[in-house]
Amino acid sequence: MLRYEGVSKRFGEVLAVNGVTVTFEPGKVHALLGPNGSGKSTLMKMALGVVVPDSGNVYVDSIDPVKEPIRARSITGYSPEEIILYESLTPAEHISLYGSIYGIERDRLVERSALLVKLFKLDEHMNKLAGELSHGNRRKLSLVLAFLHDPSLIILDEPFSGLDPEAGRILKEFLRKFASEGRTVIFSTHVLELAEAVADEVTIMHRGKVVLKGNREELRSAKEEKGLEEVFLEVTGLSSELKELLELLWRG
Repeated sequence: MLRYEGVSKRFGEVLAVNGVTVTFEPGKVHALLGPNGSGKSTLMKMALGVVVPDSGNVYVDSIDPVKEPIRARSITGYSPEEIILYESLTPAEHISLYGSIYGIERDRLVERSALLVKLFKLDEHMNKLAGELSHGNRRKLSLVLAFLHDPSLIILDEPFSGLDPEAGRILKEFLRKFASEGRTVIFSTHVLELAEAVADEVTIMHRGKVVLKGNREELRSAKEEKGLEEVFLEVTGLSSELKELLELLWRG
């Protein structure tokens, strides 16, 4: 479980996260939606202790990642939107390095990494340098590393970006299976269809605040059975703005 209690974070003049209180329960796939700059990535990084809130508290299960970042990260898998790899290391070397960092027993590391590599079809790329991999394969490697230590919480920032349809389908099924075992999955996306197709629960952020949270059925009924896209546009105030801009452009 991941819980935020009144967390805020400011970067200079920008209030990135503004008094957010929200809980992401285990056993569910949670989609985090919001326009660019709404605070999604900042909120995610707080769970790792990478970003320290100016006020409020974050709990990964019962762990405070500010006070115990290593312990929090030991049970959290994270894949950032901007893929971070060691360009001069191969996927095989990345797996060995991460296995050492997480203290994974050798036989277990070999067994689990082999399954993940096969699942994401990285077999033939294991001895290439990371800097030589395509964007899609770099994304797959980032995901393999996030799942490597069998965490209880998965946080993925735009994980479907760069994946081909087959890899996207594999990831969807993996996330559903992961959550069905009582673990917590949170992923951000700009693709509303993905949220509808994959998530059990959707949380929408706008200007640093959570403006709506609920399962797909609750969100639709709250907006008179409209689709998730229309719900998103309305609660973020983009619907009327979009119509006005289109009208102005059309007149011009």
